[in-house]
Amino acid sequence: MTDHHIYGTSVHTKNELVTLLSERLGLAFTERDSYYRGAYYLATLPNGRIEIQPNPIPGDDGEEDLYRPEHPTTNVLLLVTTPVPDAALQARLDAVEGLVHLNHKSW
Repeated sequence: MTDHHIYGTSVHTKNELVTLLSERLGLAFTERDSYYRGAYYLATLPNGRIEIQPNPIPGDDGEEDLYRPEHPTTNVLLLVTTPVPDAALQARLDAVEGLVHLNHKSW
């Protein structure tokens, strides 16, 4: 099973969210670069991963596309993937001011 949550914010920048979550969760984020997603940050959990990325991503035509077009006003996305639901982690993320839970899928 995989548990996947998407959070978003228009209050925090990508770098601000990295700093905030590093302090609150005790995680070390590393910057990565993807042709598809642009620059993003990754932190590995004991049982999963957290990624912080911009919603606007590089488009093929030189224009920016939205990674999650159903949330056009969301500037930064937080993607959380764990093998099973992690209620404690979700509660800590839900407590972050300005961070909104956008989507949840399990498969």
